[in-house]
Amino acid sequence: MEERRNNRYRGHSVILENREKLSISGVEHVNNFNSELIVVDTTAGVITIKGEELDVKKLSLEDGNVSISGTVHSMVYSDRESFTAKSSGFFSKMFK
Repeated sequence: MEERRNNRYRGHSVILENREKLSISGVEHVNNFNSELIVVDTTAGVITIKGEELDVKKLSLEDGNVSISGTVHSMVYSDRESFTAKSSGFFSKMFK
C-alpha cells in the first residue's frame, strides 16, 4: 500500500509567480470555483485557494493541469476525507 501511495504523489507540482499566476499539475477535478475561492482535487489531496479576482484560465483534466490568475492570499492542503466531512457538515447545517 505504501508503494501505491508514493505513486499518487508523482507528477504533482505547484508553481506560484508573484502571487498572481498559479499553475498546478496532478489535478484530478476542480470541485468549486468563484472569484474568491477555488477548490482543486489533486493527486496529493485537496487544495483550497483563497484570494481576489481568481480566474481559471486553463483547465485540462486529461493532462492534469490548471492555470489560475488573480491575487492569491492562501493555499491549504487537506485530505479528501477531511474535505468531504467538512463539506457535508456545512451543507447539512445549511439545508436543515
